Amino acid sequence: MNKSLFVTFEGPEGAGKTSVLTALISELALVLGDDLVTTREPGGNPISEAIRHILQPENDNGIDDRTEALLYAAARRQHLVEIIQPALTAGKVLISDRYVDSSLAYQGGGRNLGVDNIWKINQFAIDNVMPDLTLYFDIPVEQGLDRVMANRQGKIDRLDKEDISFHQKVRETYLALQSEFSDRIKIIDATQALPDVISDARKLLQNALDSRKESL
Repeated sequence: MNKSLFVTFEGPEGAGKTSVLTALISELALVLGDDLVTTREPGGNPISEAIRHILQPENDNGIDDRTEALLYAAARRQHLVEIIQPALTAGKVLISDRYVDSSLAYQGGGRNLGVDNIWKINQFAIDNVMPDLTLYFDIPVEQGLDRVMANRQGKIDRLDKEDISFHQKVRETYLALQSEFSDRIKIIDATQALPDVISDARKLLQNALDSRKESL
């Protein structure tokens, strides 16, 4: 059986991580075939997608900050059980658009609920299952939000509409996490032109894939 590889893509609003992921998935699919599994959070299965609908409406729905944090953790648990664990058990390469670091940054930092508190909630949900590699796409807040408003193809949701201070705290928390867990979280300059951002991400992914082969 192949050795599994769990990779997550993270970043603040407008960093372009989903655009990079979309570009790389088509390349990876040609090489990995059925060995590749891609997913997203919140989502990936009917229960988690239903929770996503509650969490990401276009306008503020009055959800309490702690309720928000608990719902993200609940969606993540179902995602883990239905998608992540089966893929890793089967030795697949699993790539997820967001995972637990998003909750640490957005709810722990942005919502001022505390990174340690959010980590405790999510430890119950993920049962110590962490990515092998996290690509963090970094961009200054104002530049990222300008991109969102100018280029977002889907709806502008309630998180996009939060004030600058919220997004600053999200980015600061991401950078603190990257500094603390630099062996796992690799930073990519998302202010570059998209082809350059894709190239940087491709190199890091290829290194992880090469390490996976060497360890078989």
